[in-house]
Amino acid sequence: MTHAAGQARPPWRERLAFHAVMLGAMALLASAALTFGNRFTAPDIRDRYAEDLRASLRQVIPSDAHDNDLLQHTVTVNDSDGRPVHVYVATKEGKTTAVAFQKVGQGYGGPIHLMLGVDRDGRLLGVRVISHSETPGLGDNIELSKTDWILGFNGLSLANTPEKEWHVKKDGGRFDQFSGATITPRAVVKAVHEGLEFFARYRTRLLNDASPLAPVKGGTS
Repeated sequence: MTHAAGQARPPWRERLAFHAVMLGAMALLASAALTFGNRFTAPDIRDRYAEDLRASLRQVIPSDAHDNDLLQHTVTVNDSDGRPVHVYVATKEGKTTAVAFQKVGQGYGGPIHLMLGVDRDGRLLGVRVISHSETPGLGDNIELSKTDWILGFNGLSLANTPEKEWHVKKDGGRFDQFSGATITPRAVVKAVHEGLEFFARYRTRLLNDASPLAPVKGGTS
């Protein structure tokens, strides 16, 4: 039976218990939807993350430098601040040839996430920017798609580049700064230098640990 226009709502609809039940039902439905969505999208998200990670690793460790799956061969080492660093170990015929790991520099717009590739002798095979929030047209010149500035690290090491040169030219170093954005390249140079120091500190462990470990799902240094 329907109610005529203007007729008051049934008393039970005005009760607090009714509203509590309705709120609970909506919350339950929302939770179920999120759980369902996560269950069926999580594998795709993991696959996309792995693809992006592999692409970054290919840019800092040449394919002919290893015959293993870098995502299946990792070592986790705590840095000097106690933060875990996930290191991807490249091997060829069972011998470690290089490692790759992430470093974070503090730029003008926020954290700058980098991927470094280092050969067993401590020389940089490559450095790439994974993500950043620097100013477009200024700080984003650290991206290889914008300029070749990031390629200036190739081949450098603590052994062939004196401490005093690990700065931008404005600070007496060897690296070019960007007009109007000195903070950005300064942060990258500092992070790369710290990355080489990290490798030197843990070199023996990283080069000797050649047993495959579980893939790393995420995390930055």
